[in-house]
Order: sequence, then C-alpha cells, then structure tokens
Amino acid sequence: MSARDGDRPRVLSYEERVLWTTVTKAIAPLRATAHLTPDVDAEATPGAVKPPRPAGPKKASPPLAPPLAPLGRRMKRGVARGKQAIDARLDLHGLTQSEAHGALLRFLRNAHARDARLVLVITGKGMREEGDRERGVLRRQVPLWLGLPEFRSLVLGFEDAHATHGGEGALYVRLRRARG
Repeated sequence: MSARDGDRPRVLSYEERVLWTTVTKAIAPLRATAHLTPDVDAEATPGAVKPPRPAGPKKASPPLAPPLAPLGRRMKRGVARGKQAIDARLDLHGLTQSEAHGALLRFLRNAHARDARLVLVITGKGMREEGDRERGVLRRQVPLWLGLPEFRSLVLGFEDAHATHGGEGALYVRLRRARG
C-alpha cells in the first residue's frame, strides 16, 4: 500500500465483485474437514481442555440448481434454420458492464414472466487488437453472469448462436418455465 492509501482496504469495483462471486461459488472443498480426536494423555490429565463435541445433525442445505445445459443439437439446428422461434432479443452493444448486467437481468425477468422459452442475447465479438485487453468484455462476462444465482432461477442453459444470428457475438439463452 502506498502512503496515500493509508490503512483503508481498497474497495472492489462492481466487475471485481461479480468476478469474485463467480469464483467463490465454483469452489468446492478438496476433502471433508478433519474432526479433532481427543488426545488420550490430555483426557487423563486433570484440568485439560477437552476438544469440542461434534454438532448434532446438519440441517439440509437447499437443493442446488441443476447445472446449466447447452441447447441440444435438434433445438439449435431448428433455430438456425428458422423453424424454432426466438421469443425475444437483447442487444448489449455500447453498454458498460454495469449497465449490461442490469439490462440483462431485467430482460430475462421480463421474458421469463412472458413465458418466453428461447431468447437471443447479442454481446458483440469485441475488437481483437493486441494491446487492448478490455475489448470483448461483455462477450466474456455474460456467460459468467448467467451462472450467478440471480440468473439461475431464470436460465436453463445457453450456447453460442449460429452464424446467422451473430455466431460468437451472440448467445441463445433457454429460459425456465414460469411457475404460475
């Protein structure tokens, strides 16, 4: 830390918080935590501190959403040939990450409420210049966002669009059925 920063920790930007949430949700423990076993000599010694007892039965955690799945070959082929309808489209060109995240969430909620089954989200391909790492940010971020909890209740799966709908610069997003 520089002298200017003082002792205050740096505040994470919105993009860093989204990335951190995505990373921490994907982490699973390597193995179960080891329970402390009492030391035989420690139990025999008067005044020895006893290890904590294991807690009672664990509460059942809420069921996790099933993993996101690709569209399926038959559905993707139908969409590409125009036989499967795209219920709605969203173009994120020209938006900042923060604006795009909010727009995507609103769009998917509205489409879900209208019982849309398949939507097209256009992110753009981004510029491919060597020295500019920030180009194509939405193309990289949108798939990560779709895996976040606020989107998982809406999204069944997604996949890159066919070339006729934008190819790598767009995604087909399959939505869950609205429960009514």
